Amino acid sequence: MTTIDLNSDLGEGYGAWQMGDDTAMLDIVSSANVACGFHAGDPRTLMATLTQAAARGVAVGAHVSYPDRVGFGRRNMDIAPDDLRADVIYQIGALNGLAVAAGTRVTYVKPHGALYNTIAQDAGQGDAVIAAILAIDPDLVLMGLAGAPILDRARNAGLRVVAEAFADRAYTSGGMLVSRREKGAVLNDPETVAARMVQLATNGVIQAIDGSDLYLQADSICVHGDSPGAVSMASSIRQALLAKNVGIAAFAGAA
Repeated sequence: MTTIDLNSDLGEGYGAWQMGDDTAMLDIVSSANVACGFHAGDPRTLMATLTQAAARGVAVGAHVSYPDRVGFGRRNMDIAPDDLRADVIYQIGALNGLAVAAGTRVTYVKPHGALYNTIAQDAGQGDAVIAAILAIDPDLVLMGLAGAPILDRARNAGLRVVAEAFADRAYTSGGMLVSRREKGAVLNDPETVAARMVQLATNGVIQAIDGSDLYLQADSICVHGDSPGAVSMASSIRQALLAKNVGIAAFAGAA
């Protein structure tokens, strides 16, 4: 049976401000990208999300970000490599401390938002993130954009990688995510995203925003936890994949 990981960005509430439904999502996904406090997430919220992930056997990843709570980590930042390396080490270490106390551990790293999109192509910032992961634990897995150069750079540096595709985002014909500032960048119809992900998982094809076919090899599918109707989309994707005999499981080494 073909299997694929299903992940979501969780732990993104902050104090009295709630973001998404972590409890419901953790009943659906196989991996949870948990915020580390730089773009979202306070310690109590993170601890609650990690405890629930541990109880369900959901793999935990550190969702590291630029230091940008106001912009939710979605604003580009020109950060010196040494500073970025230290920021990433700090975030992984903090989240793993909470994870161990919750009965689980961080097994992979997925950069968030603008950092994720920047390192997909930017060698300088990408190498800083890779160096941070290697410094804290070379057994950690890096999750990155399917088809992007960052994956080859990480492999060449000795890291294991997971290629990720997005259920709720539109793609350019070149394989990049369409900017959230553009019309049609965010998808929120459960049937549409489920059909797209079945096609991706079974045929390795997804339709770009211009209507062309984009060929991607993906190990994991993401549904953003803050997207409208995120739980419904994730549930529809899971059901559609299982109906096509595609299993849902955390990627190797991250269980």
